Amino acid sequence: GGVIRDRERLLVQTPKLLYDNLRIDVRTRTEALAIDRARKEVTVKNLPDGVEQAIHYDKLILSPGAEPIRLSVPGADDRRVRTLRSLADMDDIIRLLDDEKPSRALVVGGGYIGLEMAEALVARGVEVTLLELSAQVMAPVDPEMASPLHQQLRLHGVDLRLETSLTSLQDEGKVLSARLSTGESLDCGLVIMAAGVRPETGLAARAGLDIGERGGIAVDDHMRTSDPDILAVGDAVEVRDFVGEFPTLIPLAGPANRQGRIAADNALGRDSVYSRTQGTGICKVFDLAVGMTGLNEKTLRRLKKSYQKIYIHPANHAGYYPDASPISLKLLFDPAGGRILGAQAVGAEGVDKRIDVLAVAIRAGLSVYDLEDLELSYAPPYGSAKDPVNYAGFVAGNHLRGDAGLCHYEEIINPREDQLLLDVRNREETAAGTIPGALNIPLPELRDRLAELPQDKEILVFCQVGLRGYLACRILSQKGFKCRNLTGGYKTFTMFGGSGGPVSEHPREMCDDTGSACAVKKDIASGNQPAARVIDACGLQCPGPIMRLSEEMKSATEGETVTVLSTDPGFAADIGPWCRSTGNTLVEVVPEDNRYRAVVVKGAVGVQKGGPVTLSKNKTIVVFSGEFDKAVAAFVIANGAAAMGSDVTMFFTFWGLNILRRQQPVKVHKNVIERMMGWMMPRGAGKLKLSNMHMGGMGLAMIKGIMRKKNVSSLEEFIESARRSGVRLVACTMSMDLMGIKREELIDGVDEGGVATYLDKAEAGGVNLFI
Repeated sequence: GGVIRDRERLLVQTPKLLYDNLRIDVRTRTEALAIDRARKEVTVKNLPDGVEQAIHYDKLILSPGAEPIRLSVPGADDRRVRTLRSLADMDDIIRLLDDEKPSRALVVGGGYIGLEMAEALVARGVEVTLLELSAQVMAPVDPEMASPLHQQLRLHGVDLRLETSLTSLQDEGKVLSARLSTGESLDCGLVIMAAGVRPETGLAARAGLDIGERGGIAVDDHMRTSDPDILAVGDAVEVRDFVGEFPTLIPLAGPANRQGRIAADNALGRDSVYSRTQGTGICKVFDLAVGMTGLNEKTLRRLKKSYQKIYIHPANHAGYYPDASPISLKLLFDPAGGRILGAQAVGAEGVDKRIDVLAVAIRAGLSVYDLEDLELSYAPPYGSAKDPVNYAGFVAGNHLRGDAGLCHYEEIINPREDQLLLDVRNREETAAGTIPGALNIPLPELRDRLAELPQDKEILVFCQVGLRGYLACRILSQKGFKCRNLTGGYKTFTMFGGSGGPVSEHPREMCDDTGSACAVKKDIASGNQPAARVIDACGLQCPGPIMRLSEEMKSATEGETVTVLSTDPGFAADIGPWCRSTGNTLVEVVPEDNRYRAVVVKGAVGVQKGGPVTLSKNKTIVVFSGEFDKAVAAFVIANGAAAMGSDVTMFFTFWGLNILRRQQPVKVHKNVIERMMGWMMPRGAGKLKLSNMHMGGMGLAMIKGIMRKKNVSSLEEFIESARRSGVRLVACTMSMDLMGIKREELIDGVDEGGVATYLDKAEAGGVNLFI
């Protein structure tokens, strides 16, 4: 990417230095061919002249590392398809970029290497498409914690394609034509295979050494293999997880270094033990860093371990000190005693410090109660008197002590009949979105409006990041209400992909997450205003930037331009919904020097200085029909609209709900009528009929055959493409109830909603279709 300009600075050691300082005989350009364990010899080959020789050993240490996985797809042997493991690989990639100057590169894989390559290529002015087979990048973190990374990649122009794979490559002369699993093709001049790594175990396996169940060289806690005179270290070996104690592969530099020292100790007679690996890592993704340590939630679920989780979204340092930026931190812990099981964090600054502290806490066997007592360095430029690590301990400790119960996204999106959602934020915040169906009573008014809340229902409370929700729960519980707080608040809800709907009432007072009125500076001079205003909201945490903008807009004139500068990545996501809700026009949101610049024009129409303003491109589609051809038409329009930049909502009602059903039966409780309805209706997109010329399925088979010959995507592919493009699929709850369709029977990625959800989107859109 050009950040390190001198290639030689990457060479930490050289053969000459190792010999001069330590008398180590380094043989480069030499391949180890075989190990003779009986004779204690390694057969090696000098690559320049091809001469082979046997080298005797007393102790042998294997450190072959891991090799990149190269996908076996047609065309993958083209010279423009590269992997990145060594300096030589780097040199080849740079040479190709300099000589052929490709305009677009395709990066396959969203792990460490894939993300870093995407950023480096963008820095060189190359357009990048990033393919990731799963639904998220950076697999070591949980999906919601990867959500800010997806936003960051797209803000920097990366064409991110999740749940998409590469199926083939075709040489088209100056470019390669890459065929994707979606049926699309795109041209590129460079392909980086970054689909992961596998342990390089060939030499060990040929020597008869044991290979572990995860595919790495099996070693004990002294780094000895099944042959006591042969040790192995690094990315090639299988280790035990520190928290879960199961065998795992963790190809990271820190563990590899420690293993090397321990293997050397044991080879030379000192008794040294490797105390497992906890997977502490960090990765830079443009202006954000993502870090993790210990187990993630995905692994805890797979192991069926008991756990609890909390989310916090504090600033990296004192909010009043310039350029404070938010950190989103997830802490996983044992609900029995509070032992810390894992942590993940995303933010612009300070992620490394918090993850490192929590990594030490896991290594020391500390609990969330211990986090409350940690004495960490504080000065306004570096932290807060209550550090985010302390803060995480307080939130988790409050829950374990019973001060306030927690609820999570999975519960909040599908509340039971005996539950009520309560939003305690202010109007400026709810204008950027809320959770559909929530009642809105701002925290300062809660004590005076308790009579509006039902005593016989559990109240699920949320605010922006959790503090006001906690305070509201304390108030409600002391008044006899049953209450739980959404951990991490609405910000966590949006990280899971939740999209806000209308609120039932707007608050009358503005407040922030300290629970007090938010003092917005009213330093705008009266009289004529400049043509373009600039709001410096850097350092303000959500909802600060939105509130500053809202206050400024009150005195702005119709058509006037306002520029907002913010260091909060959440602002980049919030500003669009806020503009749509308040009738203003968002011209652009762009990352700029570790901050975000948004340009907003007051009002929904007109032309500002510097160019035209794009009008709202929202589109809604009501899908009433459950017939194949009409379903295809609906999704063709939805995909096309999404590709042209529209915000598309598809509302499925009555027979249209069958399109969203899973094709495989799901065990759910139904009465007799509901079961009969389920038998009579088609189950999923693959079972629909044509509206005309169905002919017992012959007509349908013909049209599907024609679609394949014409390279038209299948209906199932259209549905997946719509989901990846951000099309919101909403199932009508009333129709579901009438037709006996349960939530578990619907495909993933479908929201539930009623007429208010549909009308909110329809009123904001310029096109509304009924199919």
